[in-house]
Amino acid sequence: MQWKSTLVCGLLVAAMLGGCAEEVPPQTEAVTRPVKTMVIAGVDSSGVRSFPARIAAAQRADLGFRLPGTVQELPIKEGDRLKKDDLVARLDPTDYQIVVDDRQATFDKAEKNYARGKKLVGSGAISQLDFDRLEAEFKNAQAALKAAAQDLTYTELKAPFDGIIAKREVDRFEEVQAKQTIAILQNIDMLEVKFDLPESVVRGIRQGDGTEGQRARNRIPVFASFEDQPGETHPLEFKEVATKADAKTQTFEATYLMRQRQQGTVLPGMTANVTVDFAGFADSAMAFTVPVSAVIGDYKLDPLVWTVDEASMTVSPRSVKVGRLVGEGIEVLGGLEPGVRVVTAGTPFLVAGMKVTLMPELEQAAPRPDDLKYQQ
Repeated sequence: MQWKSTLVCGLLVAAMLGGCAEEVPPQTEAVTRPVKTMVIAGVDSSGVRSFPARIAAAQRADLGFRLPGTVQELPIKEGDRLKKDDLVARLDPTDYQIVVDDRQATFDKAEKNYARGKKLVGSGAISQLDFDRLEAEFKNAQAALKAAAQDLTYTELKAPFDGIIAKREVDRFEEVQAKQTIAILQNIDMLEVKFDLPESVVRGIRQGDGTEGQRARNRIPVFASFEDQPGETHPLEFKEVATKADAKTQTFEATYLMRQRQQGTVLPGMTANVTVDFAGFADSAMAFTVPVSAVIGDYKLDPLVWTVDEASMTVSPRSVKVGRLVGEGIEVLGGLEPGVRVVTAGTPFLVAGMKVTLMPELEQAAPRPDDLKYQQ
């Protein structure tokens, strides 16, 4: 019986060993992580950009009286050219002349009383208190007369500078209120050319303040052209660029100056095409804008980004030099070049050599083309 027990135990052990040998450990797949990415793109080879522009007068004034009244004279017509101090309109001065006459009479009386008081206070005939009262009345009357005389001069509206009457808003004999626009005067010898720029181009045009910034802007030729004179361009001079983006378009308004054409007058309200040639400074220091989420700090807190090798679909860290925050992005001044794919979301969970998959384009926040272009 003992040998039977030993045989049974041996068979059981063999069965157990056989079962273990047949088990195959499960295969573990390499971990991949889906990430959002963007590709760093460069400017086109020519460096030339075109923008629609609108024309405005460099000097403009909405002319109006400081006082209410009836328009007595209105010698202007729309399109008239005026010299500085030419008459634009005149109010009926009758009521204001009456006020001047009344104030003049009050002033004459106060002046005589003040002169008498000067003599009497010296001899002790009146008290110093009475003399102070006479002096105050004289000064008040003097100020009131001056104000009335000034109001009388305000009944004449004159041109503050040389210009052209762009629009006349009232007619003769019309009752007008103070500060109501009578006419619009514009100087069109110098014009403003206004157009909207994406933030990437704005960085290139601003390039700092002072002499250094002006020199940088001079390296960017900017020209305006018009449909009625195809092939003819007019150089523009930088004036200013807005520092606050339009809420709807997220663009910045740039303003350049242009002298009036010798042939074919350009008027405010007309349109033009502006050409900006960035080829002159495309070889200088380049900057890219990436989302803030794309830049993280290493163990030394130095900035880096994760780049994707599209052949092996693995990621690797790359040190970069960063600049200013621009909206929801940040400037990368060094360490990147056009064509590199960088991770824009999911960066805290990446390790060197990790395999990744690119999220479908529809799931990615598509960057604006102008945001991906580099400028100085």
